[in-house]
Amino acid sequence: MGIAERRVRERVELRQRILDAARELFMREGYERVTMRRIAEAIEYSPTAIYLHFEDKDDLVRALCSFEFSRLLEALPQQPPADPIEGLRQLGLAYARFGLAHPNHYRFMFMTPREPHEHSDEGQRAFGLLLSAVERAVQSGRFQDGDTLAMAQALWSSIHGVIALLITYTPEQFPCHPPVQDLIERVVENGINGFLAGGRERR
Repeated sequence: MGIAERRVRERVELRQRILDAARELFMREGYERVTMRRIAEAIEYSPTAIYLHFEDKDDLVRALCSFEFSRLLEALPQQPPADPIEGLRQLGLAYARFGLAHPNHYRFMFMTPREPHEHSDEGQRAFGLLLSAVERAVQSGRFQDGDTLAMAQALWSSIHGVIALLITYTPEQFPCHPPVQDLIERVVENGINGFLAGGRERR
């Protein structure tokens, strides 16, 4: 490996270290309390090194959001099946698998307060997959007529809720009994069944 190639690799590795440290600090200490200097201390570099990669904290957060939501987008099925209900089911389960496999990333993306304007095109595209799936379900007659955006938000809220619980609570903290093995599947099915035009889905 030549000098130029090594420098490129080192630059990429340092950028990733900055993003990883920032994610951890934002979750642990809160967006407002974390400064660029604090991030630099965490990776044992000078603040100048961070400013070579990111213009300011907002720029860093935008990059981190884009990176995280790109990973989520890659984890979701891009080509929906012919059955719109099965498409919604696959989206919900894939989304849950991502959250459970990457709990720290999920906490930063959805459970860490930050500036309202900080979002990413990738995040919008990920939600767009769900919205499109709901629209197909309505157009096919499988879902009742209604506000498709409200339906998509309700479906997302329900699956987000169970993921947030599973990555935050220990099994012993669940009321009365640890979470049942198929809890996620039940939540996904319950959300879908709530909007079916012809009653409960039979599988």
